[in-house]
Formats: sequence, structure tokens, C-alpha cells
Amino acid sequence: MQTTLLYGKENMTLNVPDHSQVIEPNHLPALPDEIKGLRQSLRNPIGTAALKRMVKATDKVAIVISDITRPTPNDKLVPVIIEELEHVPHENFVIINGTGTHRDQTREEFVQMLGEWVVDNIKIINHQCHNYAMLENVGKSTFGCDVYLNKEYVNADFRIVTGFIEPHFFAGFSGGPKGIMPGIAGIETIMTFHNARMIGDPLSTWGNIENNPLQDMAREVNGMCKPHFILNVTLNREKEITNVFAGELIEAHNQGCEYVKKHAMTKCEKRFDVVITSNSGYPLDQNLYQAVKGMSAAHKIVKKGGTIIIASECSDGLPNHGHYSDILKLAQTPQDILDLISDPAFKQFDQWQVQKQASIQVWADVYVYSLLTEEQVKQAMLHPTKSIENTLDELKEKYGENMTIAVLPLGPLTIPYIEAETIVNTK
Repeated sequence: MQTTLLYGKENMTLNVPDHSQVIEPNHLPALPDEIKGLRQSLRNPIGTAALKRMVKATDKVAIVISDITRPTPNDKLVPVIIEELEHVPHENFVIINGTGTHRDQTREEFVQMLGEWVVDNIKIINHQCHNYAMLENVGKSTFGCDVYLNKEYVNADFRIVTGFIEPHFFAGFSGGPKGIMPGIAGIETIMTFHNARMIGDPLSTWGNIENNPLQDMAREVNGMCKPHFILNVTLNREKEITNVFAGELIEAHNQGCEYVKKHAMTKCEKRFDVVITSNSGYPLDQNLYQAVKGMSAAHKIVKKGGTIIIASECSDGLPNHGHYSDILKLAQTPQDILDLISDPAFKQFDQWQVQKQASIQVWADVYVYSLLTEEQVKQAMLHPTKSIENTLDELKEKYGENMTIAVLPLGPLTIPYIEAETIVNTK
């Protein structure tokens, strides 16, 4: 049978055996009128007064957005906010691109993300986590670090954070507090947020925000300089807006997480020999670093000693910025990587993604279909494939003609789980 994986901007059609199980979240239609839905949420928010009533004409307004690696429809969210706050002069706004540890965006990318009018008329800055001149200390976390946040955000009179709520492989769900922590945090704070103990905690997993240390720290940091208003959305596979959650940070985010959990969590009866996954297509599959999320989704339902095959375009390479690829070169095996990162003396940003990848690799083999060279894939201790269908044929020698296969066409937009196993907070 044929199935379509989200891959790059064009997607890809794949032929798989008829007995394969295709696992997807419930399909939700787009809102009848997305802009109208956004406006209604700003005027009738969750747990706060209407946005327009909360902001004075003299206020300096900071709007935090997610960066280009996320499919958040910033080109819809940001203009609606500015229009709703028509009484605020345009020069009073600043848009902060929440890069976390990622690279700056170019003007052309901002036009793609926000539209030309916004780029030409509103101040936009890239957050830079290593640039302490751009940061301000707002307190000390109980998790053991000073908390640094973007100075423009901290000093604004009114703070708004936008985002997209989806399942997240260690924070439980994205959106809400994650727009601030790690989106506009300093590197010292991010390193604690993503240290080996936090990432390795069994409660730091898909679909769980209860007693999840990453979610707990994100919310604690947000409480030190809380956004006055959030505007979060949920999306379907076509990246269309299916629902809007706006208003008070925690209450609106909690409601959004419950909504996503209801529609994205999919029960499986047993684990599979082979799990084929995507990384949700562009923009999430721009590099191998981000592709770990798709691998992690497959990890939830692949057998010990099984095989994961991920289709992730990786048009931006490994990428060539950050320390992801450098850390992978420091050891010969995934277990050696885990041993290295678990040493408290080891601290390098991007170690969290390598840690997650290595924990998957000690459980199952991972094949990668992408634009990367075979050498690049092998340097990451992964297996390259130029044809998923051919790789499936080859795997029959390992698992037999009756090998079990699952397909996650939407990758990490789905949270599969095994009912018979102990699952965190799946009610």
C-alpha cells in the first residue's frame, strides 16, 4: 500500500507492505476562518481580560516568536496582535525571535516567517543566548543556576509570547512556557535546563507535564518575569490552525496540552520490529539535530533490537552551527556518548540532543533517508539509506517475512504508546 510521509516541503510517497500499521493523530479540520478565530481568542481569552484592554498606548510591547525551525504561523499571529493593538504606535513594538541556542535568522527568513510588512515596519531582533550584553539576570532557579532572559523582553511594559503546541520529546508539550525558557534564555540557564539529569529523567517524556522537571523549570523561570499574555495555536498536517489558546500563561497552555493529548495520543497493542517515521516535514526536518524528535517518537513503539527508519530532508545539514556534530565525534559508540555526557564535568550546549539520540541508538538501529551524504550520516553513528523500500526488503533477512511494521507519517506530531506498558500520564 502507499502512504505519504511529511518530508521537506513536497512530502514523499512510500510503498510499504499491506500489513503495515499506519499511525496518525485524529485529523482535525482547519478553523473556518483562521484570522477571525485568532481575533476572537484575543478578545475572549482564557483567564485574563481582553488583550486590547490590558495594553496602554504608551506601553513598550515585546512579542516573542518561535524561530524558523518551528511551523508556528507567525505570519498570521503577529499581524493580528498588532492590528488588535492599533492604539499602540508601531515604534513601541519589538519582536524577539526565540532562537534558544539556534542560529540567527536572516532578513529573507524573517520575511518568510512574518511577511514583508512586519519586517519593514516593526523592530525585530534575534535572541542570542551567548551575548550577555543582550541578557538580564532575573533571579536564581531552584534547579541550581542563575536565570538570564532577553533584556528587551524583561524591560518591556507588556510581554506577549506566541507559539505552537505539539507533543515534545522531553518537555511533554511545546508552546506556553517554552517560548521563554529556553526560547529567550541565556546559555547558562539553558545548560541547566538541558543537563543530563533533566533529559534522562523518566518523567521528561512525550505527553507528560506532571512532575516533568523540564516543564517545572520552564514554569518557574516564566514566573520570574511572566508574560502577560500568550497566543498559542494547534495545527493539522497541512499546518492549518485547528484551535487557539490565548490568555493567561498556565491556564491557556494547560488547556492546549489537554486538547493536543486527546487528538495526538495513539494506543498500540504491541511494539514493532520496524518503525518508519518522518520529522513532520519542513520546517522541523531542516537538519539532523531536529530529526532526533522523529526518532524519539518511533522509539516509543519499536522493539528492543528493532529498527527505526526516519525520512528527514536535512536541507540545512547537520547543521554546521552548534556543537551537535562535534560531540558525536568524541566517542565511538552510542553507549560511550551516554557515558561521556553523564559525567558531571562534561558540559557543552547541544549535548541534550546527542544524549536523546544515543539513548535511542542503544535501543534500536536507526536508518536515515535525507539529503545528507553517506559520510555525514555514518559520522553520526547512524545508517544511511537511499531507498526506504530497499531497506525494508533487506530487513526481511533479519526479522523474517512476517516482520511487523509501523508508519508514523507525521512523525513527532503523533504520540504512540503501548497500552500494556507503564505509561506516564496517558489518561
